[in-house]
Amino acid sequence: MPTRPRLRPVIRAFGPGRVNLIGEHTDYNGGLALPFAIDRGVTVEAEPLDGGEIRAEALDLRETDAFAADDPGRAGGWRAFVRGTVAELRTAGVQIQGARLVFTGDVPQGSGLSSSAALEAALCLALIAVAGADEPDRTELAKLCSRVENDWVGAETGLLDQLAALRCEPGAALRIDFATLALRPVPLTLGDWRLVTLESGAQHEHAESGYNERRSECRAACEALGVAQLADADPEAAERLPEPLRRRARHVLSENERVDAMVAALETGDLEQAGRLLDASHASLRDDYDASVAAVEETVAALRHAGAAGARMVGGGFGGSVLALMLPGAEPPEGSVEVAPGAAARLLSSEAVPTRIRRR
Repeated sequence: MPTRPRLRPVIRAFGPGRVNLIGEHTDYNGGLALPFAIDRGVTVEAEPLDGGEIRAEALDLRETDAFAADDPGRAGGWRAFVRGTVAELRTAGVQIQGARLVFTGDVPQGSGLSSSAALEAALCLALIAVAGADEPDRTELAKLCSRVENDWVGAETGLLDQLAALRCEPGAALRIDFATLALRPVPLTLGDWRLVTLESGAQHEHAESGYNERRSECRAACEALGVAQLADADPEAAERLPEPLRRRARHVLSENERVDAMVAALETGDLEQAGRLLDASHASLRDDYDASVAAVEETVAALRHAGAAGARMVGGGFGGSVLALMLPGAEPPEGSVEVAPGAAARLLSSEAVPTRIRRR
């Protein structure tokens, strides 16, 4: 029999990358952070399929994956994100249907701009829309995405990246208190000043870098101090810890202070102070948290030489990008990308496209 066209909706969802202005390695320690979403990210196209199979394609990598929605199984690399997202959404009660998923992105992997959280957020919104389900509370959705990262990918990340991808607002950074998950937008008004990022050329992988080791050291410091999270530690007691736990705790406690100092600087328009705080954060990450590498230091130096008021590594460290606040009129090095606070993850469109269904 001849075939006939039938229209099926194609859902498009976008998950933004993020830049963390200040507050690094504080999220999993119950502290403070100040990230903002950017306009670069990951786009997922989702088309419903008959049956219960998920077919995923990473166009940038020219790789594919296929698995049963009700039994995702385990896999490595980007496939772990897709399978974990499907599994966690099903556990949360979303009736995941068969779907073809195609994703592309313009956030470089390993750049420290959170391509992983961008992918998780876009996948969640696309799959929820295909299932015809209501979008859950976005803070709860961020927790779900964090479980994907922790339990399926093997990276012990906190909630910073996921909350930034799902809860940020245009024109503002987001002050996050990880002890209470209280959120407050902070206008990010720079005038003639600019924020730029520059890749160091040293990529990082959370699950394979020193990131998980730092988390283990922070847990050890908490046990030694008798606190549930390092943000609650007494600074004087923390200074009596053995090395390297003393320096790890000192970074977390001082970084929390820098977050609120940055909020105050932005609210009063003191951008010179904002630059000094970026420098102080980087020095702490380098000296107290041991999270820098030679390529990152060279990138920081290049940005300062070009006229940055302050610069620091962003993301989990051990590679990735450097963020700089450029003075008016300063020209950043070649390869720098200007970043500004954008919107959170969102559905872009839902359009009908023809597919061929064989009549039985």
